Amino acid sequence: MDVAANMFESYFMAGFECSTQRRRDDRRLDMVSATAHDRLAALDYRAVSRLGLHTVRDGVRWHLIETVPGLYDWSSFLPMLKASAEVGVQVIWDLCHYGLPDWLDIWSPAFVEHFARFAAAVAGLVHAETGSRPVYCPINEISFWSWAGGEVGYIHPCVEGKGADLKRQLVRAAIAAMGAIRAVDNRARFLLAEPLIHISAPAQPRQNQMEAEVHRLSQFEAFDLLSGRLEPELGGNASYLDILGLNFYPHNQWYFGGATIPFGHPDYRPFRELLVEVQARYQRPALIAETGSEGTARPSWLHYVCAEARAARDAGVQLLGICLYPILDYPGWDNDRRCQAGLLGEADITGQRKIYAALLEELRWQQQKEALWTPLLPQEISIEESR
Repeated sequence: MDVAANMFESYFMAGFECSTQRRRDDRRLDMVSATAHDRLAALDYRAVSRLGLHTVRDGVRWHLIETVPGLYDWSSFLPMLKASAEVGVQVIWDLCHYGLPDWLDIWSPAFVEHFARFAAAVAGLVHAETGSRPVYCPINEISFWSWAGGEVGYIHPCVEGKGADLKRQLVRAAIAAMGAIRAVDNRARFLLAEPLIHISAPAQPRQNQMEAEVHRLSQFEAFDLLSGRLEPELGGNASYLDILGLNFYPHNQWYFGGATIPFGHPDYRPFRELLVEVQARYQRPALIAETGSEGTARPSWLHYVCAEARAARDAGVQLLGICLYPILDYPGWDNDRRCQAGLLGEADITGQRKIYAALLEELRWQQQKEALWTPLLPQEISIEESR
Protein backbone atom coordinates (compact mmCIF):
# COMPACT_ATOMS: atom_id res chain seq x y z
CA MET A 1 0.00 0.00 0.00
CA ASP A 2 1.33 3.42 -0.98
CA VAL A 3 1.79 5.96 1.82
CA ALA A 4 0.49 8.67 -0.48
CA ALA A 5 -2.69 6.71 -1.16
CA ASN A 6 -3.78 7.27 2.44
CA MET A 7 -3.22 11.01 2.47
CA PHE A 8 -2.93 12.07 -1.17
CA GLU A 9 -4.54 10.78 -4.33
CA SER A 10 -1.25 10.57 -6.22
CA TYR A 11 2.47 10.56 -5.47
CA PHE A 12 3.19 12.93 -8.37
CA MET A 13 1.23 16.17 -8.14
CA ALA A 14 0.59 19.31 -10.18
CA GLY A 15 1.18 22.78 -8.73
CA PHE A 16 -0.66 25.76 -10.20
CA GLU A 17 1.27 29.01 -9.73
CA CYS A 18 -0.98 31.21 -7.58
CA SER A 19 1.17 34.14 -6.40
CA THR A 20 -0.83 37.30 -5.73
CA GLN A 21 1.71 39.73 -4.27
CA ARG A 22 2.15 43.40 -4.99
CA ARG A 23 5.51 44.24 -6.52
CA ARG A 24 7.76 47.10 -5.50
CA ASP A 25 6.11 49.25 -8.23
CA ASP A 26 2.73 48.50 -6.58
CA ARG A 27 1.51 46.33 -9.45
CA ARG A 28 -0.64 43.45 -8.23
CA LEU A 29 0.26 40.04 -9.65
CA ASP A 30 -2.34 37.33 -10.05
CA MET A 31 -0.82 34.22 -11.58
CA VAL A 32 -4.09 32.29 -11.53
CA SER A 33 -5.59 34.89 -13.84
CA ALA A 34 -2.40 35.48 -15.85
CA THR A 35 -2.26 31.79 -16.85
CA ALA A 36 -6.02 31.70 -17.57
CA HIS A 37 -6.35 28.99 -14.96
CA ASP A 38 -9.22 30.86 -13.32
CA ARG A 39 -11.28 30.46 -16.52
CA LEU A 40 -9.97 27.01 -17.41
CA ALA A 41 -9.82 25.29 -14.02
CA ALA A 42 -12.02 22.36 -15.04
CA LEU A 43 -10.08 21.77 -18.26
CA ASP A 44 -6.76 22.10 -16.44
CA TYR A 45 -7.80 19.69 -13.69
CA ARG A 46 -8.94 17.16 -16.28
CA ALA A 47 -5.69 17.55 -18.20
CA VAL A 48 -3.45 16.85 -15.23
CA SER A 49 -5.69 14.09 -13.93
CA ARG A 50 -5.43 12.29 -17.27
CA LEU A 51 -1.66 12.42 -16.83
CA GLY A 52 -1.88 10.67 -13.46
CA LEU A 53 -1.61 13.82 -11.34
CA HIS A 54 -4.69 13.43 -9.16
CA THR A 55 -3.53 15.77 -6.37
CA VAL A 56 -2.80 19.44 -7.08
CA ARG A 57 -1.73 22.59 -5.29
CA ASP A 58 -3.83 25.65 -6.08
CA GLY A 59 -4.65 29.02 -4.60
CA VAL A 60 -7.50 30.83 -2.88
CA ARG A 61 -7.11 34.51 -3.80
CA TRP A 62 -7.82 36.37 -0.59
CA HIS A 63 -7.39 39.81 -2.15
CA LEU A 64 -10.37 39.16 -4.47
CA ILE A 65 -12.58 37.50 -1.88
CA GLU A 66 -12.42 40.00 0.99
CA THR A 67 -12.30 43.39 -0.70
CA VAL A 68 -14.45 44.75 2.13
CA PRO A 69 -13.53 43.78 5.71
CA GLY A 70 -15.61 40.84 6.88
CA LEU A 71 -17.54 40.39 3.62
CA TYR A 72 -16.65 37.43 1.41
CA ASP A 73 -17.26 37.26 -2.31
CA TRP A 74 -16.63 33.66 -3.37
CA SER A 75 -17.08 34.21 -7.11
CA SER A 76 -13.35 33.84 -7.81
CA PHE A 77 -13.03 30.63 -5.78
CA LEU A 78 -16.30 28.73 -5.92
CA PRO A 79 -16.05 27.80 -9.64
CA MET A 80 -12.57 26.37 -9.03
CA LEU A 81 -13.76 24.47 -5.97
CA LYS A 82 -16.73 23.04 -7.87
CA ALA A 83 -14.49 22.15 -10.81
CA SER A 84 -12.11 20.21 -8.58
CA ALA A 85 -15.03 18.25 -7.09
CA GLU A 86 -16.54 17.62 -10.52
CA VAL A 87 -13.28 16.33 -11.99
CA GLY A 88 -12.34 14.45 -8.83
CA VAL A 89 -8.93 15.94 -8.15
CA GLN A 90 -7.71 16.50 -4.61
CA VAL A 91 -6.58 20.08 -3.97
CA ILE A 92 -4.13 21.42 -1.43
CA TRP A 93 -5.45 24.98 -1.13
CA ASP A 94 -2.94 27.79 -0.52
CA LEU A 95 -4.75 30.40 1.58
CA CYS A 96 -2.14 33.16 1.34
CA HIS A 97 0.45 33.00 -1.43
CA TYR A 98 2.22 36.33 -0.77
CA GLY A 99 -0.95 38.41 -1.26
CA LEU A 100 -3.53 40.02 1.03
CA PRO A 101 -6.36 42.57 0.67
CA ASP A 102 -5.21 46.14 0.02
CA TRP A 103 -7.09 47.56 2.99
CA LEU A 104 -5.28 45.34 5.50
CA ASP A 105 -2.03 46.33 7.25
CA ILE A 106 0.19 43.26 7.44
CA TRP A 107 1.94 44.60 10.54
CA SER A 108 -1.23 45.05 12.58
CA PRO A 109 -2.95 42.57 14.91
CA ALA A 110 -5.92 42.89 12.54
CA PHE A 111 -3.94 40.99 9.88
CA VAL A 112 -3.76 37.93 12.13
CA GLU A 113 -7.40 38.24 13.18
CA HIS A 114 -8.80 38.73 9.68
CA PHE A 115 -6.68 35.96 8.22
CA ALA A 116 -7.94 33.52 10.86
CA ARG A 117 -11.55 34.45 10.10
CA PHE A 118 -10.93 34.15 6.37
CA ALA A 119 -9.33 30.73 6.81
CA ALA A 120 -12.30 29.53 8.85
CA ALA A 121 -14.69 30.82 6.21
CA VAL A 122 -12.80 28.97 3.46
CA ALA A 123 -12.84 25.79 5.54
CA GLY A 124 -16.57 26.09 6.06
CA LEU A 125 -17.19 26.52 2.35
CA VAL A 126 -14.90 23.65 1.36
CA HIS A 127 -16.59 21.37 3.88
CA ALA A 128 -20.06 22.32 2.65
CA GLU A 129 -19.19 21.88 -1.03
CA THR A 130 -17.02 18.77 -0.97
CA GLY A 131 -17.29 16.95 2.34
CA SER A 132 -13.86 15.41 1.76
CA ARG A 133 -10.95 15.77 4.16
CA PRO A 134 -9.15 19.00 3.22
CA VAL A 135 -5.48 19.91 3.09
CA TYR A 136 -4.45 23.56 3.40
CA CYS A 137 -1.21 25.48 3.06
CA PRO A 138 -1.91 28.45 5.37
CA ILE A 139 0.92 30.77 4.26
CA ASN A 140 3.29 29.80 1.49
CA GLU A 141 7.03 30.18 2.16
CA ILE A 142 7.12 32.25 5.32
CA SER A 143 10.92 32.28 5.08
CA PHE A 144 11.01 33.61 1.51
CA TRP A 145 8.24 36.14 2.09
CA SER A 146 9.91 37.50 5.22
CA TRP A 147 13.17 37.93 3.28
CA ALA A 148 11.67 39.23 0.03
CA GLY A 149 9.08 41.48 1.65
CA GLY A 150 10.67 42.42 4.96
CA GLU A 151 14.41 42.28 4.39
CA VAL A 152 15.13 43.44 0.82
CA GLY A 153 11.86 45.13 -0.19
CA TYR A 154 11.27 43.02 -3.30
CA ILE A 155 7.56 42.33 -2.74
CA HIS A 156 4.87 43.61 -0.39
CA PRO A 157 5.25 45.03 2.23
CA CYS A 158 8.41 46.27 0.45
CA VAL A 159 10.49 47.23 3.47
CA GLU A 160 14.09 46.53 4.39
CA GLY A 161 15.69 45.30 7.59
CA LYS A 162 12.48 43.93 9.14
CA GLY A 163 12.60 40.34 7.95
CA ALA A 164 12.63 38.89 11.46
CA ASP A 165 9.58 40.92 12.43
CA LEU A 166 7.68 39.91 9.31
CA LYS A 167 8.53 36.25 9.84
CA ARG A 168 7.03 36.29 13.31
CA GLN A 169 3.93 38.11 12.14
CA LEU A 170 3.40 35.52 9.42
CA VAL A 171 3.92 32.72 11.95
CA ARG A 172 1.28 34.27 14.23
CA ALA A 173 -1.13 34.42 11.31
CA ALA A 174 -0.46 30.84 10.21
CA ILE A 175 -0.99 29.52 13.74
CA ALA A 176 -4.22 31.49 14.13
CA ALA A 177 -5.47 30.23 10.76
CA MET A 178 -4.75 26.59 11.56
CA GLY A 179 -6.54 26.89 14.88
CA ALA A 180 -9.54 28.53 13.23
CA ILE A 181 -9.72 25.85 10.54
CA ARG A 182 -9.57 23.04 13.09
CA ALA A 183 -12.50 24.61 14.93
CA VAL A 184 -14.52 24.30 11.71
CA ASP A 185 -13.20 20.95 10.45
CA ASN A 186 -10.96 18.94 12.74
CA ARG A 187 -10.10 16.54 9.91
CA ALA A 188 -8.03 19.20 8.15
CA ARG A 189 -4.36 18.59 7.43
CA PHE A 190 -1.76 21.28 6.87
CA LEU A 191 1.14 21.65 4.47
CA LEU A 192 3.84 24.01 5.75
CA ALA A 193 5.71 24.92 2.55
CA GLU A 194 9.21 26.38 2.97
CA PRO A 195 12.28 26.64 0.71
CA LEU A 196 14.91 23.94 1.21
CA ILE A 197 18.34 25.47 0.66
CA HIS A 198 22.06 25.00 1.10
CA ILE A 199 24.69 27.71 1.56
CA SER A 200 28.38 27.02 1.19
CA ALA A 201 31.38 29.17 2.07
CA PRO A 202 35.00 29.15 0.94
CA ALA A 203 37.47 27.42 3.24
CA GLN A 204 38.81 30.75 4.41
CA PRO A 205 38.20 32.82 6.38
CA ARG A 206 36.57 30.81 9.16
CA GLN A 207 34.24 33.70 9.92
CA ASN A 208 32.60 33.23 6.52
CA GLN A 209 31.97 29.57 7.27
CA MET A 210 30.33 30.42 10.58
CA GLU A 211 28.13 33.10 9.05
CA ALA A 212 27.18 30.85 6.16
CA GLU A 213 26.08 28.16 8.59
CA VAL A 214 23.98 30.65 10.58
CA HIS A 215 22.23 31.70 7.37
CA ARG A 216 21.78 28.09 6.26
CA LEU A 217 20.20 27.07 9.56
CA SER A 218 17.82 30.02 9.39
CA GLN A 219 15.84 28.04 6.80
CA PHE A 220 14.46 26.00 9.72
CA GLU A 221 13.37 28.97 11.81
CA ALA A 222 9.80 29.10 10.48
CA PHE A 223 9.28 25.40 11.29
CA ASP A 224 10.82 25.92 14.74
CA LEU A 225 8.57 28.90 15.47
CA LEU A 226 5.45 27.09 14.25
CA SER A 227 6.26 24.06 16.41
CA GLY A 228 7.09 26.09 19.53
CA ARG A 229 10.74 25.00 19.60
CA LEU A 230 11.59 28.67 19.38
CA GLU A 231 9.66 31.49 21.04
CA PRO A 232 6.66 29.46 22.24
CA GLU A 233 5.05 32.72 23.29
CA LEU A 234 4.03 33.10 19.62
CA GLY A 235 1.64 30.20 20.18
CA GLY A 236 3.42 27.44 18.31
CA ASN A 237 3.30 23.79 19.32
CA ALA A 238 4.10 20.40 17.82
CA SER A 239 0.58 19.85 16.49
CA TYR A 240 1.03 22.67 13.98
CA LEU A 241 4.03 20.95 12.38
CA ASP A 242 1.99 18.59 10.23
CA ILE A 243 3.27 17.89 6.68
CA LEU A 244 6.57 19.57 5.87
CA GLY A 245 6.49 21.11 2.41
CA LEU A 246 9.99 21.37 0.97
CA ASN A 247 10.37 23.61 -2.08
CA PHE A 248 13.53 22.89 -4.06
CA TYR A 249 14.78 24.37 -7.33
CA PRO A 250 18.14 24.39 -9.18
CA HIS A 251 18.96 27.83 -7.73
CA ASN A 252 18.41 26.80 -4.08
CA GLN A 253 22.12 26.37 -3.37
CA TRP A 254 24.56 29.26 -3.37
CA TYR A 255 27.84 30.53 -1.99
CA PHE A 256 27.63 32.79 1.03
CA GLY A 257 27.46 36.32 -0.32
CA GLY A 258 28.00 35.03 -3.83
CA ALA A 259 26.67 33.19 -6.85
CA THR A 260 24.53 30.10 -7.27
CA ILE A 261 26.44 26.83 -6.93
CA PRO A 262 26.29 25.16 -10.34
CA PHE A 263 24.45 21.86 -10.45
CA GLY A 264 27.03 19.07 -10.55
CA HIS A 265 29.77 21.14 -8.91
CA PRO A 266 31.64 19.42 -6.03
CA ASP A 267 30.21 22.06 -3.68
CA TYR A 268 26.65 21.18 -4.71
CA ARG A 269 25.15 19.19 -1.86
CA PRO A 270 23.10 16.13 -2.91
CA PHE A 271 19.37 16.70 -2.52
CA ARG A 272 19.03 13.43 -0.60
CA GLU A 273 21.25 14.82 2.16
CA LEU A 274 19.02 17.85 2.56
CA LEU A 275 15.96 15.61 2.86
CA VAL A 276 17.66 13.33 5.38
CA GLU A 277 18.64 16.35 7.48
CA VAL A 278 15.04 17.55 7.65
CA GLN A 279 13.84 14.07 8.59
CA ALA A 280 16.41 13.77 11.38
CA ARG A 281 15.52 17.21 12.71
CA TYR A 282 11.72 16.91 12.79
CA GLN A 283 10.67 13.28 12.30
CA ARG A 284 7.67 14.42 10.30
CA PRO A 285 6.27 13.36 6.91
CA ALA A 286 7.46 15.56 4.05
CA LEU A 287 6.31 16.52 0.59
CA ILE A 288 8.49 18.00 -2.13
CA ALA A 289 5.91 20.75 -2.48
CA GLU A 290 7.56 22.60 -5.36
CA THR A 291 10.23 21.55 -7.81
CA GLY A 292 10.97 22.25 -11.46
CA SER A 293 13.27 23.90 -13.92
CA GLU A 294 12.99 25.88 -17.16
CA GLY A 295 13.43 25.11 -20.83
CA THR A 296 15.17 21.95 -21.88
CA ALA A 297 16.45 21.35 -18.34
CA ARG A 298 12.99 20.29 -17.15
CA PRO A 299 13.25 16.54 -17.83
CA SER A 300 16.78 16.12 -16.46
CA TRP A 301 15.88 18.06 -13.32
CA LEU A 302 12.87 15.84 -12.65
CA HIS A 303 15.07 12.78 -13.24
CA TYR A 304 17.57 14.05 -10.64
CA VAL A 305 14.93 14.96 -8.05
CA CYS A 306 13.16 11.61 -8.36
CA ALA A 307 16.40 9.63 -8.04
CA GLU A 308 17.40 11.62 -4.97
CA ALA A 309 13.92 11.22 -3.49
CA ARG A 310 14.13 7.44 -3.83
CA ALA A 311 17.55 7.45 -2.18
CA ALA A 312 16.17 9.58 0.64
CA ARG A 313 13.25 7.21 1.16
CA ASP A 314 15.66 4.28 1.28
CA ALA A 315 17.44 6.21 4.06
CA GLY A 316 14.18 6.46 6.03
CA VAL A 317 12.74 9.80 4.92
CA GLN A 318 8.94 9.83 5.19
CA LEU A 319 8.35 11.32 1.74
CA LEU A 320 4.73 11.54 0.59
CA GLY A 321 5.07 12.92 -2.92
CA ILE A 322 6.60 15.25 -5.49
CA CYS A 323 4.74 18.29 -6.84
CA LEU A 324 5.74 19.55 -10.30
CA TYR A 325 5.66 23.31 -9.87
CA PRO A 326 4.55 25.20 -11.75
CA ILE A 327 2.58 22.83 -13.94
CA LEU A 328 1.75 25.64 -16.40
CA ASP A 329 4.05 28.00 -18.27
CA TYR A 330 3.55 31.46 -16.78
CA PRO A 331 4.51 35.13 -17.23
CA GLY A 332 7.51 36.15 -15.14
CA TRP A 333 6.97 38.17 -12.00
CA ASP A 334 9.29 41.00 -13.01
CA ASN A 335 8.93 41.42 -16.74
CA ASP A 336 6.08 39.21 -18.02
CA ARG A 337 8.52 37.07 -19.98
CA ARG A 338 7.13 33.66 -20.85
CA CYS A 339 8.65 31.22 -18.36
CA GLN A 340 8.64 27.80 -20.02
CA ALA A 341 8.68 25.86 -16.79
CA GLY A 342 5.54 23.76 -17.01
CA LEU A 343 4.41 20.40 -18.25
CA LEU A 344 1.57 22.31 -19.94
CA GLY A 345 1.90 25.47 -22.01
CA GLU A 346 -0.31 28.43 -22.80
CA ALA A 347 -3.95 27.75 -23.62
CA ASP A 348 -5.22 28.05 -27.18
CA ILE A 349 -8.59 29.56 -28.06
CA THR A 350 -10.32 26.29 -27.16
CA GLY A 351 -8.68 26.16 -23.73
CA GLN A 352 -6.36 23.29 -24.64
CA ARG A 353 -2.72 23.40 -23.59
CA LYS A 354 0.19 21.84 -25.43
CA ILE A 355 2.10 19.23 -23.44
CA TYR A 356 5.89 19.47 -23.25
CA ALA A 357 6.63 16.00 -24.60
CA ALA A 358 10.13 15.56 -23.17
CA LEU A 359 8.95 16.27 -19.63
CA LEU A 360 5.93 14.01 -20.06
CA GLU A 361 8.21 11.18 -21.21
CA GLU A 362 10.33 11.58 -18.08
CA LEU A 363 7.25 11.78 -15.87
CA ARG A 364 5.87 8.58 -17.39
CA TRP A 365 9.16 6.80 -16.76
CA GLN A 366 9.22 7.96 -13.14
CA GLN A 367 5.59 6.97 -12.62
CA GLN A 368 6.43 3.47 -13.81
CA LYS A 369 9.36 3.26 -11.41
CA GLU A 370 7.20 4.39 -8.50
CA ALA A 371 4.63 1.71 -9.27
CA LEU A 372 7.33 -0.88 -8.48
CA TRP A 373 8.34 0.74 -5.19
CA THR A 374 7.38 -0.94 -1.92
CA PRO A 375 6.93 1.81 0.70
CA LEU A 376 8.63 1.73 4.05
CA LEU A 377 5.56 3.05 5.89
CA PRO A 378 2.31 1.20 5.11
CA GLN A 379 0.08 3.35 7.27
CA GLU A 380 -0.85 7.02 7.36
CA ILE A 381 1.16 9.23 9.69
CA SER A 382 -1.17 11.20 11.95
CA ILE A 383 -0.70 14.53 13.68
CA GLU A 384 -1.31 12.91 17.03
CA GLU A 385 1.78 10.74 16.73
CA SER A 386 3.98 13.84 16.88
CA ARG A 387 2.54 15.10 20.13
